[in-house]
Amino acid sequence: MPLYVTVWLVGVLMVTPLLYAFVSGFKSTDQLSRNPFGLPSPWVTSNYTDVLASGSFWRMLGSSTLIAVGTTVLTVGAAALAAFALARFAFRGRELLFTLFTMGLMFPFAVAILPLFILLRTFGLLDNPWGVILPQAAFGLPMTIVILRGFFREIPGELEEAATLDGCSPLGFFWRILLPMARPALGTVSILAIVASWNNFLLPLLVFSEQTWWTIPVGVQQFQGQYATDIARVFAYLVLAMVPALGFYAVAERQLIGGITLGATKG
Repeated sequence: MPLYVTVWLVGVLMVTPLLYAFVSGFKSTDQLSRNPFGLPSPWVTSNYTDVLASGSFWRMLGSSTLIAVGTTVLTVGAAALAAFALARFAFRGRELLFTLFTMGLMFPFAVAILPLFILLRTFGLLDNPWGVILPQAAFGLPMTIVILRGFFREIPGELEEAATLDGCSPLGFFWRILLPMARPALGTVSILAIVASWNNFLLPLLVFSEQTWWTIPVGVQQFQGQYATDIARVFAYLVLAMVPALGFYAVAERQLIGGITLGATKG
């Protein structure tokens, strides 16, 4: 019983700010000043409709989606190949190489801001979506490799031997057998990569100086600065900016939890 009470309390604490922001988005700034916790009277729908009618909002939504998908494909694809080699092949220095990857988990992104900016400027990747996709993929590799290697190592060796006897090459075993069996793990790391990319604020702010490729987090910051005195409109923008991420998580929640649970069971 205490566990359920705790869960409900945590749920209420998490939902209350979202609900408050949603309702406040239907108010005017004057209503927020006079009655910050009451229901709107009247309901001001223009705060939401103006944002939805704005081309810049949809452009930033598309930019965030493109960058998130590109980052995920590159991260999971490269990490799957690396994890396959580190899990299924025995070669000198394998554990040392894996240790180097795990050390990447301790490397904070903020430390690399200055050299990363110089590197991107040198290669002409500023104001270019690849200037965000490539670094995000690089910083996402360590965690993805660690997760996938654990799953790949649990695949029985007898299965690989049988596939080899049937004439299947190592790459064929990886593509036809290993990846389908590791679908829960691939789903988990894909979700983690998408969420990390979607929530990334510092890197897009560093790379994009023009509005063409601004992502949703950068757009939220710029919108708050532009409408600092119109708090109700800012609430509406914040809610609409959260909807895609919340919707995606609601759809992918079962896959994420299932993948993590399966990984814990295998471990």
